[in-house]
Amino acid sequence: MRLGEGVRKIERNDGLDPAVSLFKRVAGRIPRGRARDLLNGVQLGHPAHPILVQLPIGAWMSAVLLDLLPGDHRRSAHALVNTGLLATLPAVVSGLADWSQQHARQQRVGVVHAASNAAGSLLFASSSLARARDRQGWGRVLALAGVGAVALGGSLGGHIAYYRAGGANSADHLTDLVPGGWHDLGPLDGFGEGEPVRASLGDVPVVVVRTGDAVRAVLGTCTHMGAPLADGSFADGCLRCPWHGSGFDMDDGSVVHGPATAGLETLETSVTGGTVRVRRLPPDA
Repeated sequence: MRLGEGVRKIERNDGLDPAVSLFKRVAGRIPRGRARDLLNGVQLGHPAHPILVQLPIGAWMSAVLLDLLPGDHRRSAHALVNTGLLATLPAVVSGLADWSQQHARQQRVGVVHAASNAAGSLLFASSSLARARDRQGWGRVLALAGVGAVALGGSLGGHIAYYRAGGANSADHLTDLVPGGWHDLGPLDGFGEGEPVRASLGDVPVVVVRTGDAVRAVLGTCTHMGAPLADGSFADGCLRCPWHGSGFDMDDGSVVHGPATAGLETLETSVTGGTVRVRRLPPDA
């Protein structure tokens, strides 16, 4: 059986739900606004957590490699172990911010992912202590065990990121399904003033917002977790997701607030003879 299929047993394990609830309460203490957006990676345009985990993992792997090489690398390996420990905090907090806005199946795996990485961090902390006491053999053994625990945690993180698309753009495929040319969506007076209205281009969902005679349209699926944006709200030029509160600028589709990091695809609009028409923006627009 493939590892990804085996991990699905964790997704169905409701015995993990008390831990999920505890972690959610902790995540609720992360302040909303710019700080959380930074942790989510809004400014980067993609999640920050996968980048932030590279430093502790890289430092620890380098320390273990130095342990295995001939020569005296004790000081350098110890410094790398400590660097990895210091770098875990931003990685943990960013991961917690992302995890708190995912579905239950991802959150259950995330709890085990966090436990495995916590075990790895504890082993590396023990390795650092052993090295400080000049017990180099124990320092090396504990570091090797730490790499194993972190590797398991990383594989579970990969399941969340790739098998379950946690952090991936959940609406990117829709861009390629939009048919070419102009398409009628309906009469202008059929779209309520200042509220998101559901429309479609074949099987592609679209959200239309009319303000006076101006009409704006975007693809209607949230890039974060695939929520139907027509069920959301609109205020001050911002379309807000009904599930996790991501905000998108209706003028250009850019992310105003996370947890989404990828913007929406906007459509060119026109009102002809009282009928709202849309088309996919040209590649050079």
